[in-house]
Amino acid sequence: MAEIRIENAVKTFGKVVAVNRVSLTVHDREFVVLLGPSGCGKTTLLRAIAGLGMVDSGRILIGGRDVTYLPPKDRDISMVFQGYAIFPHMNVFDNIAFGLRMKRVPKEEIARRVREAAELLHIEDFLERFPSQLSGGQRQRVAVARAIAVHSSVLLMDEPLSNLDALLRLRMRAELKRLLNEIQATTVYVTHDQIEALSMGDRIAVMRNGEILQFDTPSRVYDVPADRFVAGFIGTPPMNFLEAQIRRENGTPRAYIGDFALDPIPEMREELARRDGERIIVGIRAENMETLGQPAPDALRVKVLVVEPLGSQNLLTIQIGSDVIKASTHPDFTVEPNQDIWIRFPGDKIRWIDRDSGRTIIPDLEKLAST
Repeated sequence: MAEIRIENAVKTFGKVVAVNRVSLTVHDREFVVLLGPSGCGKTTLLRAIAGLGMVDSGRILIGGRDVTYLPPKDRDISMVFQGYAIFPHMNVFDNIAFGLRMKRVPKEEIARRVREAAELLHIEDFLERFPSQLSGGQRQRVAVARAIAVHSSVLLMDEPLSNLDALLRLRMRAELKRLLNEIQATTVYVTHDQIEALSMGDRIAVMRNGEILQFDTPSRVYDVPADRFVAGFIGTPPMNFLEAQIRRENGTPRAYIGDFALDPIPEMREELARRDGERIIVGIRAENMETLGQPAPDALRVKVLVVEPLGSQNLLTIQIGSDVIKASTHPDFTVEPNQDIWIRFPGDKIRWIDRDSGRTIIPDLEKLAST
């Protein structure tokens, strides 16, 4: 069993708090992604798990064993670095075999494991080549093969695809996900790319300023973000935000965007009724708005500023009062810049966000996520 448990981890660099009382559990054989912008503390946390940077306080346990102050070699981990870190003077075979030789694995076993790892990564034909004779994607495969050949119980990956071009990243993402499903290692993967996080992870820990803001499945992080930062960081385009005011009418709360009223779903009414008169943030994703070419009940008239044909969809930039938002439409929806259209906001797709704290208002998260 290779469960990773982090308890109240703190790491500072001078006056900068890089990791701020983080607690996190990665289950055995689970694939967890640490996601966040540059400087959020995700790599610092990964290096603490690896033993490449000790925490100032708190504990790190792997498989129930306290490894907080153990060196990397005693933690039963393998790591793939952003810069590959393969040896230019060694051929592919020797690069993959390096960790095994350090552990004094018998020669016959080394040859078997190297061949096995190379076949998993589809580089078995390159074992005699040197790194200078490989493409960027092939070098990355060598780095991954070296890590998995050791058969460590924990695999740590620090932005392993960030140096590849867009098409190669797309292909490598699928290959890496397939590989990790096969080897079933407990994996912690660091990235700033939310597409990688959403497509690969079993769960995602979204970080900011050294703290974990939300730790949940990709679908929940996307559909029920914990706060405005998560909602705005996850998704392409990010979630739209509109300012509204709550007004109770005959005891029922409604949210007004200018003169246009939104009706919340029943699960939200009690909470919003307590906020009568307050300003609130309405969040909704581009693909969740209904776009119409003519007036309709409960639809808001808006002006289209920009039309971006993207093949599978048209992305519209829309003006609503002083706010500018994005809406995704079917490519057959014909519209031109400066044209008026009408949009609807399905109540079950609206996310209500507290204007002051930035936290999403979720009185019954399970019920809301299932709608």
